[in-house]
Amino acid sequence: MAEAAHKLSGSERAAVLLLTLGEKEAAEVLRHMGPKEVQKVGLAMAQVGSVSKEEVSAILDEFIQEVQQQTALGVGSDEYLRKVLVEALGEDKASGLIDRILIGRNTKGLDALKWMDARAVAEIIRLEHPQIIAIVLSYLDPDHAAEVLSFLPERLRPDVVMRIALLDGIPPAALQELDEILEKQFAGNDNVKTSSGVGGIKRAADILNFMESSVESQILETIKEADAELSQQIQDKMFVFENLVDVDDRGIQALLREVSTETLILALKGADEAIKEKIFKNMSKRAAEMLKEDLEAKGPVRVSEVEAAQKEILAIARRMAESGELVLGGKGEEFV
Repeated sequence: MAEAAHKLSGSERAAVLLLTLGEKEAAEVLRHMGPKEVQKVGLAMAQVGSVSKEEVSAILDEFIQEVQQQTALGVGSDEYLRKVLVEALGEDKASGLIDRILIGRNTKGLDALKWMDARAVAEIIRLEHPQIIAIVLSYLDPDHAAEVLSFLPERLRPDVVMRIALLDGIPPAALQELDEILEKQFAGNDNVKTSSGVGGIKRAADILNFMESSVESQILETIKEADAELSQQIQDKMFVFENLVDVDDRGIQALLREVSTETLILALKGADEAIKEKIFKNMSKRAAEMLKEDLEAKGPVRVSEVEAAQKEILAIARRMAESGELVLGGKGEEFV
């Protein structure tokens, strides 16, 4: 039964754990999680099927072992919470949980954008000056910013990315003024956290890492025409799927626990042999043999599906790097 529980993805195991805690305790955990994490775990909670007592016990044991190795849980920030929980639990059951999670949160002004749908954010900022758009996208998480960028006019994207790359911090007064302007568009007011680290080449690279490969290439090509050196600097900061070969074995093993088998199969269909061998050697012999068989049986897949799977794994790797669970080698070493 423990083996069956281990086959569940990280999100599914987290969902089972939260469902065993009860409403109040689950809410307390969720309010410390980031936007994408809340969405992913919320969906997993809605979709989880019947789980045996033995499987639950195995998941709880695994959680206890993980906690014993940590000095703190180290959980993060904000997003899609209301929509996900309503879909997962229904309006009545979700309302109490939502109130507990959101109580005391400062989600107005710029911070509120982190909890908004990407298309809605794009609609709010699409008519602003490209420099304002660059500042807003720099303030969002890279994956959220990439999604917002995809909803902006194609001709605008390269200009915005260049401005993000060249952005060298924002004066607190200017950031506060922008926060107040945005607040007037969707109500509310709060003190915004200011940062001299907003923007820069690394931020631009982080955002592009989450874009579809074809869009990413198009943006970089346009930037190259305007500033070849800047384009190269951005590319040098980007972390691609092949760079996972530089992650140490312990990091790869931790990453594999968070990735579903189907996503891994799709990602490896377009990977080189070095990456495949890196993955195989960090699995049990039986698991590696099963994965090889699944790869052979999978047959041809679309390049777009492979790229999407690889992007998903990279997103998980970056999140784990930011929380200190693994170190990204090669070009991505600055993520940590």
